[in-house]
Amino acid sequence: MAHSLVSPEVAALPKVTALRGALAALPGAVVAYSGGVDSSLLAYVAHQELGDRALAVTADSPSLARAELADASAQAERLGMRYRVVRTRELEDARYAANGGDRCRFCKEALVSVLTAVAAEAGDWPVLLGVNTDDLGDHRPGQSAARRLGARFPMVDVGLSKADVREAARELGLPTSEKPASACLSSRLAYGVPVTREALRRVEEAEDALRRAGFGGRLRVRDQGGDLARIEVEAADIGRAAERASELVALLKGAGFRYVTLDLEPYRQGSHNAVLGLPRVRA
Repeated sequence: MAHSLVSPEVAALPKVTALRGALAALPGAVVAYSGGVDSSLLAYVAHQELGDRALAVTADSPSLARAELADASAQAERLGMRYRVVRTRELEDARYAANGGDRCRFCKEALVSVLTAVAAEAGDWPVLLGVNTDDLGDHRPGQSAARRLGARFPMVDVGLSKADVREAARELGLPTSEKPASACLSSRLAYGVPVTREALRRVEEAEDALRRAGFGGRLRVRDQGGDLARIEVEAADIGRAAERASELVALLKGAGFRYVTLDLEPYRQGSHNAVLGLPRVRA
């Protein structure tokens, strides 16, 4: 078993104890690891229980922000996890690039296919995804695709919610415990806006510019098509963003947008899903 960051006397949540038992029973594991709070908890607990028989794998593609890749790599090194970066090519799939309501399905198919190949090389280990029980209520067609391809959701199996994950991450001293959710860059594009390297780069550059300007937390630049950007910020930041409208317009035009709007509703997870007629999920 790998060395823990915390004393063994620290009491784990009962659900985390169950997760530990489930992971310890595996021959090994390949964990899809983005560096977010969910995948970090799963990857680290697998590392604790399985040692070198746990491999955290980050899928790198244009839909992953460079800052997120750097953070994931740095954290894996800090935690001493066995770690690897692999390339995925979902942008080469015309169904994914078309950006319909089922885009995530094709992304997860590409991800799990690559990870399954890695797992086969390692010894037919299972592929594990950091899905929590709250994720089951959102519009995520990729989840069913991942299950069909044999991926497992061990945190769902033991009943870990998002709140449980954050509490466990705090208990373990993980730096991601308070990290805001950060979906892939493709999620910033309204359905029907084609996913291209250029579109992803523009969104990434625009969000980086806003963060450098002092806006943080849960922040999104949504590409609505027609060179129109829709900025979502935390409720407390809406007034400040409006006061600095001219500056924000200049920043986003510098990133390549032609028109810039500020959403008067604060950030909400999956706001593009409103056009699908689905219930809104807040996080």
